[in-house]
Amino acid sequence: MPRFSVIVPAYKVQAYLTACLESVLSQSYEDLELIAVDDRSPDACGAIADECAARDPRVRVLHLARNQGLGPARNAGIAEATGDYLVFLDGDDTLAPHALRAIADRLKETGEPDVLVYGHALAHWSGGTAGDTSAGVLTEQGQAPFRLEDRPGLLRAPTAAWNKAHRREFVEREGLTFPSGHYADTSWTHPALMTAESIATLDRVCVHHRQRRRRGMLGAVGHFDVFDQYDRVFAYVDSRPELAQWRPVLFRRMVDHLWTVFTEPDRLARGNRAEFLRRARDHYRAHRTPGHPVPVRSRLRHTVIRLALYRTHRFMALAQRIGHRTTRPVVHFAKSLHTAALRLHYRVQLRLPLREDRAAFAAYGGRGHGCNPGALEEAFRTLAPHIRTAWIAHPEHHHTVPTATRRLRPGTAAYWTALARSKYLVNNTDFDRRLVKRPGQVLVQTQHGTPLKHMGLDLQERPAAARDLDFEQMLSGVDQWDYLLSPNRHTTLTWERVYPGDYTVLPYGYPRNDVFQRATSEDVRRLRESLGIPEGTVAILYAPTHRDYRRTQRPTLDFDRFLRRLGPRFVVLARAHHRYGGPLASPATARVIDVTDHPSVESLCLASDALVTDYSSLMFDYANLDRPIVIYADDREAYEAARGTYFDLRSFAPGAVARSEDELTDIFATGHWRGSRSAQLRSAFRERFCPYDDGRAAERVVRHVVLGETGLPPVVPLTERHPVPSAAAALDRPPLPTVPRPATNTPITETL
Repeated sequence: MPRFSVIVPAYKVQAYLTACLESVLSQSYEDLELIAVDDRSPDACGAIADECAARDPRVRVLHLARNQGLGPARNAGIAEATGDYLVFLDGDDTLAPHALRAIADRLKETGEPDVLVYGHALAHWSGGTAGDTSAGVLTEQGQAPFRLEDRPGLLRAPTAAWNKAHRREFVEREGLTFPSGHYADTSWTHPALMTAESIATLDRVCVHHRQRRRRGMLGAVGHFDVFDQYDRVFAYVDSRPELAQWRPVLFRRMVDHLWTVFTEPDRLARGNRAEFLRRARDHYRAHRTPGHPVPVRSRLRHTVIRLALYRTHRFMALAQRIGHRTTRPVVHFAKSLHTAALRLHYRVQLRLPLREDRAAFAAYGGRGHGCNPGALEEAFRTLAPHIRTAWIAHPEHHHTVPTATRRLRPGTAAYWTALARSKYLVNNTDFDRRLVKRPGQVLVQTQHGTPLKHMGLDLQERPAAARDLDFEQMLSGVDQWDYLLSPNRHTTLTWERVYPGDYTVLPYGYPRNDVFQRATSEDVRRLRESLGIPEGTVAILYAPTHRDYRRTQRPTLDFDRFLRRLGPRFVVLARAHHRYGGPLASPATARVIDVTDHPSVESLCLASDALVTDYSSLMFDYANLDRPIVIYADDREAYEAARGTYFDLRSFAPGAVARSEDELTDIFATGHWRGSRSAQLRSAFRERFCPYDDGRAAERVVRHVVLGETGLPPVVPLTERHPVPSAAAALDRPPLPTVPRPATNTPITETL
């Protein structure tokens, strides 16, 4: 008897069926049977399923004599199932990697519940994905398993069958079957949840549900099926007196569902909308439970459905559209007046004297306090206390700005005043393109990393990476620079070529790396504790860069599999690039800590024991710590073609290099990540790229640019520097034991 019976009905999904079936058979949890039901599909679905069954004995194919629809096809699969749990999957959907293992672990953890509800993501036909808006009800906090009475909010989750695992004995005991019809899941899910003696949730995306391009292809008849399904649900409740308490809840759920079908523009043809609303009114009157008030936020929809106010609804919708159309010009005119007023204000400020005691800082186009400008801002306050500093950031980042520093919001009058009258302007990107550089103003461009990938003018031959970059505007910004910081000779030579201008290069090191030489073991301990890193573990900071050649960004490292093979002594700090659009790990766990929104990447470096990255400039900064660095470059050819790099990491790597997840696992499992060869590579890398980062870079910049000093502190040689001890040393842990090497046929690769 297998653990899972995965039932996949197939009808007109030949383009997606192979991916669906492979997503099941490639699961790391292999104790399953796959039942593919060919619902007399006129395309190649049956042949595809047969080919899959010929390759894998876990696959069984049922060919129905006639097309019966989704519900009866599932019933046919249930009749043949022998697994402990039933898992339903539509023929155009896919299981997420390791989903069945996560489901199996949660089932065991919660005592074999009747129903397990898990998360899903919507896979849009254009290639993007979107999370489930009702995922909040899947929290694993609190008692588990539970009954529906304990968590009635589960009825607000999608009524789909494909986001749940059902215990087969429970299904047989309750006699649950799928009816015919497009909304058959409604008549299955509600009875299942109401009668289940034990329910559990799994807050993890286990299914990618495909959003097809033509959602309205059902026509009117298909969507009118929703009425028949709710009739079945209420008939089921009426036949079970112990379920009477759920009538008011189901009634409100029905009204919300009918309202969704009625108001979404791509579901009903215009000629059927009035008839649909009349049917909705009849069902409202038939199934309403007296004595239960309607929530305030839902009274409008209840009123429209209860009275079938079709013309009223159309009038309200028309009024809303007219309101939008009339409001838009008014808002546009108001914005234009505001913009004109700000322009006038800026012109006035440009005619007033410069304030010699003011400095304005910014980083990454209005993000929080940090990077090189952040370190310089602190140095300004320390070494030049007569200078009043201000930080430009969007409101959501203001909490990162020190209390002694003024906060400025981009686009405000105070913002334009600061740009017009501050003597010192410091940024790691360009300021507003409308900035007028005044005589006497000093603009310090810090940049934000040693260049590995192509930058500046070198992107002219890289359209995928350059995108809409205006090179003339870029060079106009370069013409405003007075000083440009550099941490090494490679950076100096590259910047002068790709950003040609009359600025002065300051080869003083990067101020943001000063903290690596000043921090103590106690600082490291506090940082690890604040991040929730378990004591006695090895923390791997995983920080990949942005991929210009991908429309949608996605991690190439499977955290669960990676950590499962390494054992409990390892944890991952997952940090997504700021252009990624979300966390790398969702949801985060005790061993995968999402640090994407952490304001200081330097703190993350200090808290970690090793860095895993690809082409990110973070490797050059991390090398100052003299801690292990592993390059995980599984798409080198594609990245080189799209973006290009200034040198080949294979020939001058900061440590071990992996071309696949298996090789990466081997590097850590065998200890090569911190072996002698990796140390040699790292030493050579530091000599080339970390000559000036001795902890006094910010001091040199302030003393030269602000105080006008010429006798600057000399650079401390690498051999005389004492970076903060590794996190392992700070925790005073014994040497780590060698982790058993996972079974793999790939070789360990320190350099490709």
